Amino acid sequence: MHILKQLFENNVKWANDMKSKDSGFFEKLAAQQSPEYLWVGCSDSRVPANEIVGLLPGELFVHRNVANVVVQTDLNFLSVLQYAVEVLKVKDIIVCGHYGCGGVKAAMESKELGLIDNWLRSIKNNYQRNMERFKDVGNEKARLDLMCELNVIQQVANVSQSTIVQKAWSQGQDLTVHGWIYGISDGVINDLKVSCDGTHCTPSTYHLDES
Repeated sequence: MHILKQLFENNVKWANDMKSKDSGFFEKLAAQQSPEYLWVGCSDSRVPANEIVGLLPGELFVHRNVANVVVQTDLNFLSVLQYAVEVLKVKDIIVCGHYGCGGVKAAMESKELGLIDNWLRSIKNNYQRNMERFKDVGNEKARLDLMCELNVIQQVANVSQSTIVQKAWSQGQDLTVHGWIYGISDGVINDLKVSCDGTHCTPSTYHLDES
């Protein structure tokens, strides 16, 4: 049996460090949760959400899965999204992918990996739809980087088209969905400039009739 003693020791050190910086930090943290951001990111261990944007615990509400995929039938994600939008009243939803994503790479290949192939199917479909864009991209790394970007762009659309976000916008809630991508090799986040802050940037098919 693994006791993972080192992780417990690390935790005590971290807690003591936090208290040394702010003696009342945990008391304030326990009193309420009021983040202004929802982060939708990849499960990759090299992309720690809070750390790469310099935010403390309590400042970022986080949902992560393999390849930062937004599926309209994923009750896990939808529950997080609804709580963030309707209860926490976050002002910004950040979909953040990363270059060199293993999930995206797997979706571009024809290898059988098992159950995860079903999870990655929407990325594979997106890759197929955009095949023309890859004709002049010969370098394998460049192809993967492009697909990682296209994946983020599609997930921003998926979030924006969700009934939860559409409802919030129809009620006048201040809410913006952003698409970012993180470079593991340099630690820098790039804005893909596909932000959406209202129903005007989504097809009318997805709009809700509040009349």
